[in-house]
Amino acid sequence: MKKLFTAAIVALSMMFGANNAQAQVKFGLKGGLNVTSMSLDKDKLLDTENQAGFFIGPTVKFTLPIVGLGIDASALYDQREAKIKGDINGNKVETSSKLKTQAINVPINVRYGVGLGSVANVFLFAGPQFGFNVGDKNQSLLKDAAEWKLKSSNFSVNVGLGFTVLSHLQVSANYNIACGKTGDVTVSDAAGATLQELIGKNGGKANAWQVGVAYYF
Repeated sequence: MKKLFTAAIVALSMMFGANNAQAQVKFGLKGGLNVTSMSLDKDKLLDTENQAGFFIGPTVKFTLPIVGLGIDASALYDQREAKIKGDINGNKVETSSKLKTQAINVPINVRYGVGLGSVANVFLFAGPQFGFNVGDKNQSLLKDAAEWKLKSSNFSVNVGLGFTVLSHLQVSANYNIACGKTGDVTVSDAAGATLQELIGKNGGKANAWQVGVAYYF
């Protein structure tokens, strides 16, 4: 993962550094909170509740000589949770289960800001995010009647806004949109044919609202 992050930084530096000698690069640390919004293929059978999580990791900011334009890239340890309850034809499962995802996420966002130069500015940003699961890929659900199988990797998109103060402190908020399934819910063989027929193979996406703070040195 360190090699991937280093390669991304080198590629961005080569891309913009060769033709834009005045580009500025700053390194920093970023962290924050996220609230996961889990959506399932069959919402009537399995209910979800949003849960809070967090992210933290190194970040780098490229400020280009083009007025207001820049690029952010980070390598973040990201933990998210969602609570799932069963409701099969009105028969609610007594216990609920928490789905936990632990990943290294690499967001690369294009940023455009307006404001008072180095004193303060407001910016919009958007870009792709590449995620790599580093936690438990198989988690039991509903008293072991079903299993949640996470994907090894995922792709998502960030859209957000923020502000920077004195070139060092940056606060941002964004919505992270999953572009594909985060995982699948499958029923165990011992759970019975009825449950298997009702749930089938149910997949889910984990979108998230995120609020972050970064400090650049």
